[in-house]
Amino acid sequence: WNSTDESLRHCFSAFGNVSDCIVLRDRETGRSRGFGFVTFDSPEAAEAAVNGMNDQDLDGRNVRVNIANERPAGEGRGGYGGRGRGRGGYRGG
Repeated sequence: WNSTDESLRHCFSAFGNVSDCIVLRDRETGRSRGFGFVTFDSPEAAEAAVNGMNDQDLDGRNVRVNIANERPAGEGRGGYGGRGRGRGGYRGG
């Protein structure tokens, strides 16, 4: 719950070049929703992050890290996608 976009980028950049990251926040309160996404330049970096960070401490909480599922075009609420790059998600911090 204490993670920021910056702390997420700092932590996950140890596994490869992070091209984008975001901690999702509640629209009304601005508080973290407890999960986020990290986009890497390569699938190998994303896999390394999953292997290295899953069930590890991030900003005071153990996190669950996995590869995010791509949504087919037109589904969901927007265009945030990996477009062939490695994208991982974390939950918990």
